[in-house]
Amino acid sequence: MDDFLRLSAATARFTHGAPRAFSFGDDGRLLWFLRSTGPTDAFDGLWVLDTATGTETLLADPRALVPEPGPLPAAERRLRERIRLVAAGIGSYALSGDGRSAVFALYGRLFRVSYEPTAAGGATTGGAAAGGTTNSGAAAEGTPHDGTPYDGAPPQEIPAAGPVFDPRPNADGSRTAYVSGDALYTAPGGRISPADGARWGVAEFAAAEELGRARGHWWSPDGVTLLAARVAESALQRRHFADPAHPELPPEDFAYPEAGGPNAEVQLWVLGPGGHRVRLDWDAGQYPYVSDAGWESSEEILLTVQDRLQQNVLLLGADPATGRTRELSRTTHPQWVDPLVPGTPARLPDGRMLTAADTPGGAARALALDGKLLTGDDVQVRGVAGLHRGRLLIEAGLRDPAEQQVLLLDPDTGELSVLADDTEVPTVHGVQASGGALLLTAAGRDGIRRTLRTADGREFTPADLSEPLPYRVAPVLERVTEHRVPTSLVLPRGHVPGSRKLPVLVDGYGGPGFQDVSAEPRRWQHRQWWADQGFAVVTVDNHGTPYVSPAFTHAMYRRFSEVTLEDQVAALQALGARHGDLDLGRVGVRGWSYGGYTAALAVLRRPDVFHAAAAGAAPTDFRHYDTAYTERYLGLPAENPEVYERESLVREAPKLTRPLLLVTGLADDNVHPSHTLRLSQALTDAGRPHQLLALPGVTHMTPNGTKEKLMALELEFFRRELAVA
Repeated sequence: MDDFLRLSAATARFTHGAPRAFSFGDDGRLLWFLRSTGPTDAFDGLWVLDTATGTETLLADPRALVPEPGPLPAAERRLRERIRLVAAGIGSYALSGDGRSAVFALYGRLFRVSYEPTAAGGATTGGAAAGGTTNSGAAAEGTPHDGTPYDGAPPQEIPAAGPVFDPRPNADGSRTAYVSGDALYTAPGGRISPADGARWGVAEFAAAEELGRARGHWWSPDGVTLLAARVAESALQRRHFADPAHPELPPEDFAYPEAGGPNAEVQLWVLGPGGHRVRLDWDAGQYPYVSDAGWESSEEILLTVQDRLQQNVLLLGADPATGRTRELSRTTHPQWVDPLVPGTPARLPDGRMLTAADTPGGAARALALDGKLLTGDDVQVRGVAGLHRGRLLIEAGLRDPAEQQVLLLDPDTGELSVLADDTEVPTVHGVQASGGALLLTAAGRDGIRRTLRTADGREFTPADLSEPLPYRVAPVLERVTEHRVPTSLVLPRGHVPGSRKLPVLVDGYGGPGFQDVSAEPRRWQHRQWWADQGFAVVTVDNHGTPYVSPAFTHAMYRRFSEVTLEDQVAALQALGARHGDLDLGRVGVRGWSYGGYTAALAVLRRPDVFHAAAAGAAPTDFRHYDTAYTERYLGLPAENPEVYERESLVREAPKLTRPLLLVTGLADDNVHPSHTLRLSQALTDAGRPHQLLALPGVTHMTPNGTKEKLMALELEFFRRELAVA
């Protein structure tokens, strides 16, 4: 590997040392976050920034707490795959109601730490949670970022029934709920879920991977009662993973909901003192997916449920005392209802209900209040951060889908004002809010800026200890074809227009749920590296990708391959007409996951346009992918067999005439390696030469430098097959 790839691998793609997972505490006075100590440190610790003093304090150092870590519990390891978390150390934490204490799991052990600001602006830390013990041998000696000694009490370990997953404190921090094995526990207290063969307190695969719900238990506001998911998976098939490099080890397996097959049965239960249990009652047969749940008050639970094809989404209010539910709103769509806008649904202080909706004709994702639209076609709403000084704080796109602004929206008049925007260069802005305090993020060509603005107007910058981005990339962002498809073009640094023809590398995703063409700077670093190897790097967000409009996204309905390939080809040809240095006689294509599907599809169906492909972790036959994703877009296999047959790459194998490199991780629990192996077998049976790279122990996230090693191998492949000097 060259210097860039080694640096990218060592820094986890320039993320180690960057603060993440921000949470406000103490009514906006405290800002909690996770961060490692530098650009090559993989182990995230728990920090707090006290706005009274401007001091950053390391409250929990994972290496001091657990000097010799063991393996992660299987549930946490798989959740990290679901949410694409590559950092080691403390993966997540949860705050108490007052935001002055936090609990977290560390390699299956349970810890609690407190931070108590004093009236003078200093801080003291509290002791163990009730029923806990002090483990001084595992203590972390925290230090503020400025190096001032910190003499507060260290994190306290709380005894647990077994390896801990997803701990959550109640409102006052006196009790912590957590999952161990398949059971839900509290500390102090013990097991509170029955031993009935189901999994309690967790999110099933479909919810965590596809529906945006990664948790399965929620404390009531009074801190006495829990809402818990019960997940029964006995009807599901088992997916098995064996490591061929270690045949002496037994295989792993887990329940997987394959398209057309059974889903997990999900129930929600209220678990109260003394073994009191109440099941929430809705038509789970008609609406099997629970995409959101939580307590609105001690007297009301809100839950969002969906039918199997996700064409009908219901917001329900539930009475925790009886389990009875009532419909609060209903959203329908003849194709599918887009996933929830983060921050919705939400009840405003005056009782009105804020939900997401599409404008007529699907021109924009919008907000509605009690069913009445608040925003129009000119605003693409992406998230709601809450209320700020009486107005809704929203993240949205205004001018171009590559950018994002932070807006204030008056819920009474619909008046919009811009809080954060850069008009000079494309930028992606984000925001979090609490108690009048704001954390503003701006990601653009010069990197990522984070500004903490207090309610009284003071500003702080949480320290970013990550490696500075090597390249300042200025991609050419253009909307092309009559459909105004978003595209980007990255050229070699120092390239002089007209000086030489450049082979083209199409590098992207192309599938629903992920936007590639964005002003966020980290995603352009590797594309600049590819460009500097002698390529013109093209990325296309074809129909089906998000943030252009709901209608743009829904155009992919039941025709993945047709829409993806049509737009990719048309956009590539349009860019070639605009930029004369693109050599359309030498076009390579690469991608991972759906991007791998796009790459293989390109050379199989359009060898006249695409001349070589590297396809990683491609879902080659969607009959073997998961229910919630696949059926949303393609329908049920039994009802639409011709759709699934048309979208399969395996049946296309005899058509291969171009060089194809197939890559799969043999520990990939998202796109199982059988997808790639089935295509390879079909190619072999058809007598079509290709290359296959199967990587033992590698998951869908390609951790620990795997991505960079693959890039080096792909470079040699494309140089050879496209005759790149």
